[in-house]
Amino acid sequence: MSKSKALRLIDANFNRAKEGLRVCEDVFRFIYDDRNLMSSFKKLRHECSNVLLRFPVSYRMLVKARSSSNDVGKKSVILEKKKPRWNDILISNLKRSEEGLRVLEEASKVVAPRESKKFQSLRFRLYELEKRALKQF
Repeated sequence: MSKSKALRLIDANFNRAKEGLRVCEDVFRFIYDDRNLMSSFKKLRHECSNVLLRFPVSYRMLVKARSSSNDVGKKSVILEKKKPRWNDILISNLKRSEEGLRVLEEASKVVAPRESKKFQSLRFRLYELEKRALKQF
């Protein structure tokens, strides 16, 4: 695998994880008015960024490797069920973030091995945060 392809993989999953965490953060901020859970999601999102800052490649290099227009998966049809409730949106984004962190954990074993355990730790913290969040319903 070329370096640019590995960087694309990391970039896509970094965005996936952070975007999902941001949705969760905003749901607890604006929909549920839960400052504690909002802050927990925000902290995890920022920690994800901090791990990436320690990578041997810059964020600029990740963006440069991005090739959204050539992504073979961008037009894939996903039959996503309608999400009529906020907790459905929340669950979808929790899973999206967990999956993104798992891919970052695995991909970093190749690109930045020291950071792999940090992504694993973030993923397990997200599992615990998910448990706290879902107690709201």
